[in-house]
Amino acid sequence: MQVHKFQLNGLYIVLDINSGAVHVVDKMTFDIMDFFTGANDEEVIAALKTAYAVENLREALEELKELVSAGQLLAPELTVPLTFSEKPLVKSLCLHVAHDCNLRCGYCFAGTGDFGHSRGLMPKEIGERAVDFIIENSGQRRNCELDFFGGEPLLNMDTVRHVVSYVRKREGETGKVFKLTLTTNAVLLTDDIINYLNDNNISLVLSLDGRQEVHDRMRPAANGKGSYEKAARLSKQVVDAREGQNYYLRGTFTAYNLDFAADVLAMADAGFAQLSVEPVVAKDADYALTEAHLPELFQQYEILAEEYLARKLAGKGFEFFHFNLDLSNGPCVAKRLSGCGAGHEYFAVTPEGDLYPCHQFVGRDEYKLGSIYEGVTNTAMPVQFRQAHVLNKPACRECWARFYCSGGCHANADLFHNDLHQPYELGCELQKKRLECAIMIQAKLAIAGQE
Repeated sequence: MQVHKFQLNGLYIVLDINSGAVHVVDKMTFDIMDFFTGANDEEVIAALKTAYAVENLREALEELKELVSAGQLLAPELTVPLTFSEKPLVKSLCLHVAHDCNLRCGYCFAGTGDFGHSRGLMPKEIGERAVDFIIENSGQRRNCELDFFGGEPLLNMDTVRHVVSYVRKREGETGKVFKLTLTTNAVLLTDDIINYLNDNNISLVLSLDGRQEVHDRMRPAANGKGSYEKAARLSKQVVDAREGQNYYLRGTFTAYNLDFAADVLAMADAGFAQLSVEPVVAKDADYALTEAHLPELFQQYEILAEEYLARKLAGKGFEFFHFNLDLSNGPCVAKRLSGCGAGHEYFAVTPEGDLYPCHQFVGRDEYKLGSIYEGVTNTAMPVQFRQAHVLNKPACRECWARFYCSGGCHANADLFHNDLHQPYELGCELQKKRLECAIMIQAKLAIAGQE
């Protein structure tokens, strides 16, 4: 497959897969691409001469051949050498500072905070050792990342504050620069914590599912009461205090709110400008998404894309994570094919100091890699994760979206297929629809001169 073509929001779009070039065409050219190989004019004309004038077909074919000559259409397969250093460089750690939570979210992959084991908080010394671990294993790389995670990390602010102080100390000693992020349900935020997070330039991922009835159904407090009021109010307070920078408001949609576009727009209307909603990943649950839901979910992405675009063009837009797409260059092709780095560049650290490939693998004991004290003792597993890239996944090699999606989430592949090389199909379908919407948006903005 060399091209992917689709129609969306009044546009006929042709994506040249290998070059990444996007072409907005007319209906005739769109139809020509069902047959066009670059050297079969007469075959194309024979197939379409009853629908279009022959002279128009010949003119369009000449224009298409010019694009082929320019390397912007039917571009040859990319030769992408995916080579890795003998020892991976650790770039990022997810610190599980709290295996406990004040909420009892129905879809929580972390078992409401305990990850299938006992509840507990990360001691300060484990946090310190985790910082040293990434410094020792990041080689000459200057930029590193730490994400304070849970459960709910605000339950363990003592360790968070201690680790931040230790990071600043070690930055001065080593020349490393750390980006710090904290993922929270926001309910435990106080004025003091808000000031601390903002003063220390800690990026935030704030959990809110959209409309109150949607949020409260799946995200109740431990006492069973809804958490929306506090979560929404305190999220707005912390965002307003940092002037809207360095945060994402992140929601999850389920089979209970298939009309999730309304939830995204509700959050935008509430004054949040950096948004993301993700499809729930679940098996054998009433709220799980299934293949039967796809037509409605596709329609919702289209509704959201059209409203997103309208607001952008009116000068009152918001950012939606899955519509942020760089059609020029973006990350290098090798990076896009190799994925997130889980299991070799990125690890999750439990409160006890154990290492897992990422936060979603914590609790799956067969994926324990080692510890921050011993290092990676299961040395075969990072190799498995490094090799689980797009070019080694049969379902991905011929997919038009292979240069954009990185082959999907390893944890989801394991959950549904017990195989890192077999992607989660429903996730693939939703990803492809989001990409089509994102490409359409970029095309419309370019036409309007606002790219």
